[in-house]
Amino acid sequence: MSEDTGKIQDLASAIKRLARPGASIALGLGLEGFVPFAAVHEIMRQNIGRLTLIGPISNIPFDQLAGAGLVERVIAAWVGNVSTGLGHCYRRAVEKGFPRPLEVINHSNFSVGLALEAGARGLPLAVSQSPLGSDIVRDNPHFMHMECPFSGRKLLAVKALKPDLAIIHTQRADAQGNAMCWGAVGISRQAAYAAERVLITCEEIVPGEVIRADPDRTLVPGFLVDAVCEVPWGAHPAPVQGYYGLDNAMYVDYSQSTRDPHQAEKWFGEWVHGVKNREEYLAKLGRSRLNDLMVKHPARGGSVEYGW
Repeated sequence: MSEDTGKIQDLASAIKRLARPGASIALGLGLEGFVPFAAVHEIMRQNIGRLTLIGPISNIPFDQLAGAGLVERVIAAWVGNVSTGLGHCYRRAVEKGFPRPLEVINHSNFSVGLALEAGARGLPLAVSQSPLGSDIVRDNPHFMHMECPFSGRKLLAVKALKPDLAIIHTQRADAQGNAMCWGAVGISRQAAYAAERVLITCEEIVPGEVIRADPDRTLVPGFLVDAVCEVPWGAHPAPVQGYYGLDNAMYVDYSQSTRDPHQAEKWFGEWVHGVKNREEYLAKLGRSRLNDLMVKHPARGGSVEYGW
């Protein structure tokens, strides 16, 4: 690629290249915010399956991919709907094996973060006291009781996680993939460093000097990134700090529409397969709805002097 375009790709091409069948994919790493829904819906449109999903308290993209029959395994702290609680597609997959049986490996938010941190450091395991004493570790292949060789204390070994792909949504990135983010980023950084490949989707691609002028906000350095895609509203219905808020109505509608598997299929047909790309999805949402979600009360940070 030329210097001007760097690692910029359109989303469909990036997903086709990086999200391979049978892969382990870390996403939803910012917890409630920065959820890469546009990328998830593209995975669904391309029918990329047999996936292992990795995340903390994992929002409805896990539920949607499970409902599409594309997930074999989930490694997470929780899967559901942040506005209504239950993820109905996920529950059907776990309890009834519909549309595909689903293996679940339980973690806490903290332990999945530790596992990714260990993967990022090239270690086979992390050591922790959490979640010792909880049922999470019972018959769980990702945890093992151990004794500290120095103090004799009882500890827990946590198996490292190294995803094949991490998909991370941010506010800004440059053409080389240097991704700027502010707000609650959860365990996004750990996943980016642990993953074999990294896909950045962002609200806007900006010149490199914008990123370099505020380096402390660089969440993921470009040398880790395989592709960067400019996808405005790419996290909707999840919020993105400084751009738009959570679309609670969409979460409620999704919950109501997925209680029944036939209704779930209809919802996917309308909001995922019924639109070719994010642009058509946004047109379907309508400008009035988008305007209602945009930031109404700006709270700008102060400028920072980095000179010496």
